[in-house]
Amino acid sequence: MIWMAFFDTNSLIIHSQYNSEIEDLENEKDYYYKEIEKDKKAIEELSQEDGLETFAREQYYMKKDNEDIYIIEYQDSLKTNTNE
Repeated sequence: MIWMAFFDTNSLIIHSQYNSEIEDLENEKDYYYKEIEKDKKAIEELSQEDGLETFAREQYYMKKDNEDIYIIEYQDSLKTNTNE
């Protein structure tokens, strides 16, 4: 019995390592499933005309010919010098 618990090729130590590895892989699988769901939502939004336009305007600052773009930065997003 001691031989099987510690020295056998299917010992308890090896089983605990396998269980730990399985748990890590399941966590990784859950993470990728969540990422896939986020990507599906993004694809769905981009497949609509107004979603694509919103993305282009926000990410690449694209505009129509008769428009001007003004970028407004909020005070908390600006780096301020505290030695003034």
